[in-house]
Amino acid sequence: MITLSLAEIAEIVGGRMHDIPDASAEVTGPVVRDSREAGPGSLFVAFVGERVDGHDFAAQVVEAGAAAVLGSRPVDVPAIVVEDVQAALGALARHVVRRLGTTLVALTGSAGKTSTKDLIAQVLRRKAPTVFTPGSMNNEVGLPLTALTATDETKFLVLEMGARGIGHIRYLCELTPPRIGLVLNVGSAHIGEFGGREQIAQAKGELVEALPPAEEGGTAILNADDPLVRAMASRTKAKVILFGESGEADVRAENVRLTDTGQPSFSLHTPSGASDVTMRLYGEHHVSNALAAAAVAHELGMSADEIATALSEAGSLSRWRMEVTERPDGVTVVNDAYNANPESMKAALRALVAIGKGRRTWAVLGKMAELGDEALAEHDAVGRLAVRLNVSKLVAVGDREARWLQLGAYNEGSWGEESVHVSDAQAAVDLLRSELRPGDVVLVKASRSVGLESVATALLETGAEGEVAAR
Repeated sequence: MITLSLAEIAEIVGGRMHDIPDASAEVTGPVVRDSREAGPGSLFVAFVGERVDGHDFAAQVVEAGAAAVLGSRPVDVPAIVVEDVQAALGALARHVVRRLGTTLVALTGSAGKTSTKDLIAQVLRRKAPTVFTPGSMNNEVGLPLTALTATDETKFLVLEMGARGIGHIRYLCELTPPRIGLVLNVGSAHIGEFGGREQIAQAKGELVEALPPAEEGGTAILNADDPLVRAMASRTKAKVILFGESGEADVRAENVRLTDTGQPSFSLHTPSGASDVTMRLYGEHHVSNALAAAAVAHELGMSADEIATALSEAGSLSRWRMEVTERPDGVTVVNDAYNANPESMKAALRALVAIGKGRRTWAVLGKMAELGDEALAEHDAVGRLAVRLNVSKLVAVGDREARWLQLGAYNEGSWGEESVHVSDAQAAVDLLRSELRPGDVVLVKASRSVGLESVATALLETGAEGEVAAR
């Protein structure tokens, strides 16, 4: 973070200083909420959680070198005490972002946010120092913590924004006002919480409503291939740039194909020129993510050739998102177990088929959470799609939702041993260990709460007789 004195921070957040011998002492290190990350000059933010109270670690973090604690009560060490720690953290982030004047890019969408954010960051940091959201820290706490890692050298700040209801993105934009806003898509993720796709579109569109007008540099980047996103153009005074495969898109892809290993290749067209892209990532769904990143980069002055080179060299920066690893025996494990919704599940199945062309393919799938009344239909549809794509074997893991996956496959025509239901992750591991053959490709995917990454980990440990080759 930029250097601030404890007195300045207290004024910014509206807090009271307790046990601070020198108010001019400065925070020169990061702002952290995990006591293990505290170090010299840091500011420790003490949240009270369901199981852990951050205030209990106050003495420990100061001993590690933290300048002070930001908390809701005195803790017998240097502290800035506020009524609402989360609001104070947000106020501090808002102050720092405005003081820096960095170009802030915010993005949201039902699927692909983290992958696209990682692509944008990898492209922009070729042009100038860039700070971006680590993993999926896209909520009221993670977003300001990310923003507070920016320094005077930071040119671009790329922030992923998630939402659990109407008003959430509006609040995040108040904390860190964006100049460029990107909306990827409106899908079924969290439909159980929102109540419908129209409500999801209402929430996601809060991002473009928060942008400054075009004459002040505001730019809304919208998916031309998603009608609900494209319609958001009427909700903003910012300049609108469209991306997609539509012929009307300002930044578009032509001649899209997949390589023999399932990686997308296409011709990138921007208002300033065209260039060819062959990605290292797997699955055709990354074309849309790449176009979104290209639209941001073009708006910030990068040429088509620069963007294409960066996209072609970009990799996955976040764990358990289409991680493709080949065991020494030739079995390929695709770990996409970080999360799942209907759109990302279908994209992953198509990627599995592309990667496994001519080989046996396994889809180890579990529950997609937060689908509400749509849960049965959506799980059924995924099971049916696995059969239509001719996936060799579907392994449905878990309880009710897993049975719906298998039921969809059964109703689509999976009569023999092409689909199977198992009770838990260990049962899936046992089945795979007994039946996998060299050359097979295994996809592992479910919502985060299911924890299916343990299946991928176990399979890679099983095949670790020699060095595992990660692609």
